[in-house]
Amino acid sequence: MTAPAVPRRSGRWIEQWDPEDEGFWKATGEKTARRNLWFSVLSEHIGFSVWTLWSVLVLFMGPKYGLTPADKFLLTSMVTLVGAVVRVPYTFAVAVFGGRNWTVISASLLLVPTVAAFAVMKPGTSFTTFLLVGLLAGIGGGNFASSMTNINAFFPLKKKGWALGLNAGGGNVGVPVIQLVALAIIGANGGPRVLLGIYIPLIVLAAVLGAVFMDNLATVKNDTGAAKDAARDAHTWIMSFLYVGTFGSFIGYSFAFGQVLTNQFGRTPLQAAYLTFIGPLLGSLIRPVGGWLADRYGGARITLWNYVGMAAATAILVVASMQKSLPLFVSVFVVLFVLSGLGNGSTYKMIPGIFQAKALAKGLEGEEAVSYGRRLSGASMGLIGAVGALGGVGINMAFRQSFLSYGSGTGAFVAFLAFYGVCFALTWAVYLRRPAGQAVTEATAETKPQLSYAEV
Repeated sequence: MTAPAVPRRSGRWIEQWDPEDEGFWKATGEKTARRNLWFSVLSEHIGFSVWTLWSVLVLFMGPKYGLTPADKFLLTSMVTLVGAVVRVPYTFAVAVFGGRNWTVISASLLLVPTVAAFAVMKPGTSFTTFLLVGLLAGIGGGNFASSMTNINAFFPLKKKGWALGLNAGGGNVGVPVIQLVALAIIGANGGPRVLLGIYIPLIVLAAVLGAVFMDNLATVKNDTGAAKDAARDAHTWIMSFLYVGTFGSFIGYSFAFGQVLTNQFGRTPLQAAYLTFIGPLLGSLIRPVGGWLADRYGGARITLWNYVGMAAATAILVVASMQKSLPLFVSVFVVLFVLSGLGNGSTYKMIPGIFQAKALAKGLEGEEAVSYGRRLSGASMGLIGAVGALGGVGINMAFRQSFLSYGSGTGAFVAFLAFYGVCFALTWAVYLRRPAGQAVTEATAETKPQLSYAEV
């Protein structure tokens, strides 16, 4: 009796995918992976723009809206919080729906917060209404997690630093782009609904292009066991903490920079808009460089020295804030943005390398080691991305409290300086002070590791 044929799924599904096979990669894999990468970047880019939408909208909200600086910091904090939380389910959605299918769905969902903001964006709307509508924009933050999980599956280990850095960096550029669009609109005396009207068709375009040009990988499956293993692994939480310092800084400063300029330095919304996009733009563009440097020199080394630079820049910001020196403040803040972007690339590259090192320390070899590393790194990425984004909440809440207590952001910068010092110490102690075999408590005693964490 002939066995029944296994039914094939309809749509753009790829049933077999092995990027570690050099022959497959050169023949068809690389071309397909790059195509999916570009359209993933587009969707994630729009997602970041929608997520940070309210960092721009608050600049339009003058005295007639009746909101205090504390109200605005609270609003942007809550938007950041939702963006962090939804990253967890978005990570698992790729395996449930397929990377292409979920890109179309998640891009289409961006219409909800955009249209809702268009409806309520006018003086006289209550703060509670603004807050509830703002929370909807948080779903844009989830696009990062699903996009990174999807692209991680398309590329071989040796290409992940570049690919993930480019994917995330292209998405991060959505922050300065929406700020630039807002600058043009404010300069032309336009209102916030003009900005929203521009983005609604762009969202539709991203969804359509994703449907036409992207693929689903049948090999990507949710592994609840891997998720549990990743959650139990100390390295997942250590990397989450380090990602709070890099990406948390990037997204938190992106939301807060314009408000600090208007509240502490008395800049008008137009004057603030002329400056706010520079840091996020440079920080986004340099993220792939952070991934490339990590591929070449080791993510732990790049991350360590990056935290030295972030701490030094923050110390100068404390001085500039106390002296109320706007040129020094803006210049160094831009440097801090650049360093946060560089660190984003290097820390995310560390994730697959760490679990690969653990596999080798356990005595695994070849495809077995690669499979182990891919399984746990993929499961941990969503959690790390979610926790890292919570740093943005902390930064906005720290600024809110600092302005309430001292009338400036100086107190917040002192707290950030101390935090970067802790991140430096943690990176050195866990990933550079000792070889992988000593750092991984689960390593088998009889097998020497072939890869140290200094190389991840």
